[in-house]
Amino acid sequence: MKNLIKKHAEKIRFGLVGVINTALDFGVLLLLVKIFKFSAIGGNYISTSIALIFSFFANKKFTFKNNDKTQARQFIVFLVITLVGLWIFQPLAISGIGFMISGITLNSSVELLIEKLFATLVSLIWNYLMYRKFVFKD
Repeated sequence: MKNLIKKHAEKIRFGLVGVINTALDFGVLLLLVKIFKFSAIGGNYISTSIALIFSFFANKKFTFKNNDKTQARQFIVFLVITLVGLWIFQPLAISGIGFMISGITLNSSVELLIEKLFATLVSLIWNYLMYRKFVFKD
């Protein structure tokens, strides 16, 4: 078990950063909307921006333990990869899984949750592989 954890430590750290990042995104969004009365869209832009910046630095230092000093270049590549995952792969995944499960008589909220979970998994894999290869490479 210890060897398995050691072998996959980077992936475990990536998952942990993702969980914290998601909690940060949701927490800031709720704070802005419920306490400071931002619109959901306006609050979402701010919360996702904060989460994205956190994600960059947490993945750089904690997940991939990268000491490269070219942070500006890294951040731009990180941003492009992340946005491709969010704005291209997630909608494609949502549409694809939505098409596949549309014949199932599920509650529309349950279908949306399944679609979003699948899309999140697709972008999670995309992000990890691309960050490892192009952003935080050794």
